[in-house]
Amino acid sequence: MKTSPTLNPSAKVKLDPKQVAGTLVVFLGAVCFSSKAVIVKLAYQYHIDSVSLLALRMAFSLPFFLVIAFFSRKKDVPVEPVTAKDYFLLAFYGLMGYYLASLFDFMGLQYITAGLERLILFIYPTLVVVFSWIFLGKKITKIQYVALGLTYSGVLLVLLGDVEVQTSKHLVKGGLLVFASAVTYALYLMGSGVLIPRFGAVRFNSYAMSVAAGGVFLHYLINHGGYQLMRYEPAVYGYSVLMAVVATVVPSYLIAEGIRLVGAGNAAIIGSIGPISTILLAYIFLGETVSVVQLMGTAIVLSGILLITLKKEKTAKA
Repeated sequence: MKTSPTLNPSAKVKLDPKQVAGTLVVFLGAVCFSSKAVIVKLAYQYHIDSVSLLALRMAFSLPFFLVIAFFSRKKDVPVEPVTAKDYFLLAFYGLMGYYLASLFDFMGLQYITAGLERLILFIYPTLVVVFSWIFLGKKITKIQYVALGLTYSGVLLVLLGDVEVQTSKHLVKGGLLVFASAVTYALYLMGSGVLIPRFGAVRFNSYAMSVAAGGVFLHYLINHGGYQLMRYEPAVYGYSVLMAVVATVVPSYLIAEGIRLVGAGNAAIIGSIGPISTILLAYIFLGETVSVVQLMGTAIVLSGILLITLKKEKTAKA
């Protein structure tokens, strides 16, 4: 008579240090990224407009990217030759991904909660799927259709929940502005995927950020002129530095390192903590209320996004 194997209670589960480190790095990066909306809302309490705040964010974050690019220039060797057309496209996508997407996002945060903003931004993978179908002719699979349905029904549910907890007359306006941010960021991702092999990841990121910073500063000068950035209260500059370092520079490299350690699929699962983290941070620091309907909608959106992301990862491995 055969006996079934028994489990040894004293046996220890061995954890892969690389997986543990990668999980912690991605988790921390996602939480840092999620703090951006909360920091923006805190800065808005000091009556600064969206363009000025974005200019301060660029002013404090750009030097970090340039220094990192300088010291990594020998390691970040492009694998394909760079043409004049590539530089033009880099400028175009840089303005779209770091200037327009950020501008729409900051403008939208004037009208909606930080939690809703993060959730709408989080739908960008579904937009990449849709744009790939429109512009590249890539067929949308059944799983992707399900994911799209889940994602947008979840966003609608959260919007309805947000109407319950706030009386903002500009809820739709803010939501559309942040959606425009997600659209421009999705287009940026599609373009950057082609250009990164030519420039190298760090160099592309630094150049794109530099072009976007130029666009933001020009926009600021047209809107305000002169040196109005020096007229705000000290707290505004403190929040701007915090946003530049904690919510921009640090998480961008944490996520990249996390993907290297655990893979894009696992990083996507861990990174889905982002919207939940924003809701929690907004509750703690901004006093934003959360309804059961909003939590249900958030869970539905996250399930749709994970379906899209994990399907993409599985296809890449096939």
